[in-house]
Amino acid sequence: MVVRKTKKMLDVEKRIRRPLERAIPEMLNEEGFTETAKQLKLPKPTLTYWMLKLGIEMRRVALAPGEEIEIKRSNV
Repeated sequence: MVVRKTKKMLDVEKRIRRPLERAIPEMLNEEGFTETAKQLKLPKPTLTYWMLKLGIEMRRVALAPGEEIEIKRSNV
């Protein structure tokens, strides 16, 4: 999927030196939504729109004590 990135998206990529498609999911997993928006210097609605535009899904999972979750990345 080829996405046309806005000038602001390209500016943020240049500042963080990584593609948003990789950076946003990693930041969300490590820092959470609000902190990711702060670090990227974006309003939360803009981050939500960028995620939609880039095809980034965010899912919440509740685990019982002793349960684990494993995330596998496809080589797409």
